[in-house]
Amino acid sequence: MASNGVASHAQKLIIDTDPGIDDSMTILMAFQSPEVEVLGLTTVFGNTTTEVATRNALTLCEIAGREDVPVAQGNSQPLKGGVPRVADFVHGKDGVGNIFLPPPQTEKIEKSASEFLVEKVSEYPGEVTVLALGPLTNLAMAIKRDSSFASNVKRIVILGGSFFALGNVNPAAEANTYGDPEAADTVFTSGANIVVVGINITTQVKFTDDDLLELKESKGKYASLLSDMCKFYRDWHVKSDGIYGIFLHDPVSFVAVVRPDLFTYKKGVVRVETQGICVGHTLMDQGLKNWNTSNPWTGYSPISVAWTVDVEGVLSYVRELLLKP
Repeated sequence: MASNGVASHAQKLIIDTDPGIDDSMTILMAFQSPEVEVLGLTTVFGNTTTEVATRNALTLCEIAGREDVPVAQGNSQPLKGGVPRVADFVHGKDGVGNIFLPPPQTEKIEKSASEFLVEKVSEYPGEVTVLALGPLTNLAMAIKRDSSFASNVKRIVILGGSFFALGNVNPAAEANTYGDPEAADTVFTSGANIVVVGINITTQVKFTDDDLLELKESKGKYASLLSDMCKFYRDWHVKSDGIYGIFLHDPVSFVAVVRPDLFTYKKGVVRVETQGICVGHTLMDQGLKNWNTSNPWTGYSPISVAWTVDVEGVLSYVRELLLKP
């Protein structure tokens, strides 16, 4: 173990995030995991505005005693401009369940998110994993900023899309890809080593009311804070999905970073619809047919799409980190 409790084999990780309740869980899980060395957090809109996401990221680093972790603010709107879609009805006005944490004492770094991503990936070529938990605006900008970014990043693990299943913004689209479909298409077709975990996977993994009670009553280092945050989120799930509990979208995606063996994958080219009624829709060519003529999927590098998940294995890993004193 290195001095900060990180294993010597730990993966270098940047979390691109819009905290967000399940993002907050994930960030605190990452700080509790010896498997990763968190190089920094980059912020984006989605669950909240980019500015609030930055404030929450700084606060989470302080709560964890990790003020050494840089926070770089990203774009405040999608690539094509306009007002971003913000899901405050899911995560509360403050992004963390309306618990209104005190403002952070620390400040974001001067560099933008895409500058920070490019800098770290250039500094450690082939070593940095990026976990992307929000719309992919910052990653698309990093890819556009530096032509070697896609080949130098070790891999990008993305929470996004919904593969051969319904979306959660509307029947066609999942929130992160809907938030910036142009960015998602840029990233998915960039040639980088990409793993996508869609909501067709993450909605299989839930914390029930019993799990939330266990968390609340546990000695977990951040259990009481996360329990408070989850009240609002849980109530929204009851109204929206009729489930008594919460989906663990972001934590499941983190598990795909550290325990990829708990999933199976299919490889194929993925494109994202950027216009019409299916904006944000993710569609993978599964390679089941040899097409007669070229089409918009032709000529791009395939990516790995999570296909099945070991629900109990993922839940036990999430519990282990969240209940860790």
